[in-house]
Amino acid sequence: MKNLLIVVLALVTVCTGCRRRAAETAEYSDPHPLPEDPMVVEAPTIGKHGGRFVFAETGNPRTFNGMMANETSTTDVTTRNLFITLVDYDNGTQQFVPMLAKSWETAADGVTWTFHLRRGARFSDGHPMTSEDVLFSAQLALDPVLHPAVQDQLKLEGKPFEFSAPDAHTVVVKTPRPMGTALLSVGVLEIYPKHVVEAAYKSGNFASTYNVSTPPDQLVTSGPWRLVQYVPGERTVLGRNPYWFGVDKAGKRLPYLNEVVFLVVPDQDAADLKFRAGELDGIDNIKPENYRWYEDNQQKGNYTLYSLGPENNSRFFWFNLNKVQPPVGEEKLPPGKRIGDSVVDAAKYAWFSNPVFRRAVSMAIDREAMIRSVFYGEGSKSWSISGPSNKVWHTPDLVHFDYNIAESKKLLAGLGYKDGNGDGILEDAKGNPISFQLKTNSDNVMRVATANFIKDDLAKVGIKVTLTPVDFNSLITNLRNDLQFEAILMGSQSGVPPDPANAQNLLRSSGISHYWFVRQQKPASPEEAQIDRLVDDLVTTLDIARRKEIWKEIQNIWNEQAWFVWLPTLNVKIPMSNRFGNAQPSIMAHRLIWNIDRVYVK
Repeated sequence: MKNLLIVVLALVTVCTGCRRRAAETAEYSDPHPLPEDPMVVEAPTIGKHGGRFVFAETGNPRTFNGMMANETSTTDVTTRNLFITLVDYDNGTQQFVPMLAKSWETAADGVTWTFHLRRGARFSDGHPMTSEDVLFSAQLALDPVLHPAVQDQLKLEGKPFEFSAPDAHTVVVKTPRPMGTALLSVGVLEIYPKHVVEAAYKSGNFASTYNVSTPPDQLVTSGPWRLVQYVPGERTVLGRNPYWFGVDKAGKRLPYLNEVVFLVVPDQDAADLKFRAGELDGIDNIKPENYRWYEDNQQKGNYTLYSLGPENNSRFFWFNLNKVQPPVGEEKLPPGKRIGDSVVDAAKYAWFSNPVFRRAVSMAIDREAMIRSVFYGEGSKSWSISGPSNKVWHTPDLVHFDYNIAESKKLLAGLGYKDGNGDGILEDAKGNPISFQLKTNSDNVMRVATANFIKDDLAKVGIKVTLTPVDFNSLITNLRNDLQFEAILMGSQSGVPPDPANAQNLLRSSGISHYWFVRQQKPASPEEAQIDRLVDDLVTTLDIARRKEIWKEIQNIWNEQAWFVWLPTLNVKIPMSNRFGNAQPSIMAHRLIWNIDRVYVK
């Protein structure tokens, strides 16, 4: 075994100097005329057609229906790639830019927005993309039964935005009242082909359309890419949309690359080995313990390690506070449960629902030690989804419950918990041992290490944690569908742009990503009702200084309740092959391929 290990390491060392060659480039013969109103894409250099870009993902997409997805295993593939919006956000310039809408204006009333669509824009099957498709997509997004994640951003005070179309190339959007974030909200609406998916919608099957079993030639897209191949557990391959309306400054149709390949690997370690062996062109989410190797081998491996600073994501865990709600549509009550019952065991719900318990848990975690060990010194404390990297919305002086083991023990004792039998585990007044199961995704080695650290720290205050790593898609099912969890350690990818108004599906009590109690039919607590009202103010207020005050109030209520047990964030470094032009890794999602439509093989 020792000799085998030496051989494997030697092979890896040799291969780092011979980065995998992309497919040969060749001038693309454009089979279709350019649209009347092409979108001229700004990029550092004009590239050439051909080749492919390969990088790793640690999970399969759950679906190719981006409207119904909110997990990164899906949205990494769909967002900006398969489906586009009226307006986009440029990670490089950090400005809103035209997409399907070539221009827009706001009326004097402050609520009427008029978007002028590109003439000649087409879906990947060549069918015209018009205002009819935008209105249909808005209908999908606002459907109360489907309730996709974007719905919360297309409503205000419970009232939906109004969409209308005076002609095939004009869309008018009316908001319930003037909003400081109207453009951001409209920018979340992805465009779907009415001529393809309307039948599924009318039959009540839209949520399951464009699933992973859909033949690639039947998956019609609005973005620069189309699905070429999907092999579960192996890869997802995207190919050029031959009708895409984007062009470079020389008038050549984009994308430059022939293919983008999402190679599925079991975990971060497997991705790391594949990059070192030259099988990947870029890799996101590398472990900080490997940063030094990547720094030292850039010239030999013909890649650049981009240091992006503190991640724009957040890390935390939370407890299950879901209660059984009246069934909606074809839903049924869980077996043995009545409306109003807690989903988890009643005794555990009594602990989890008490903010004092949640604060005590937070104060038992030594984050500085976690940064030194799990993060290898490459981390920062964070108490919000707007972390230190968010230059506009980061608030440094928030209410928070940092490490204080003495105070943690005091709070737990105040709740009446004590170790009556001397086994080191606290019991509540009824003799129930204070313990819970903590789930996280097994493919993320760093999350598993973080969960183990938490397990050890909580044992020091008498709380037993059972760590249960599961695959990522199962975790998402637990979170959003069957609700079978006690606590989950995960994180949240910041929206683009990283304005807190982009997180309404998390902030609002009705949101699909209101993790501890999803899709509340009415606010479960006075604090959540207060935040709902404050979010309305956050998105309607025009003055940025006042919006920051509102956002601070929301964060302080959130943290006072300790709905999230916040964890440190990582300082991000990303390697990418030097064989590609127009590489612009960004701290905002998708950090590696946000501009893949203009990346090319040199």
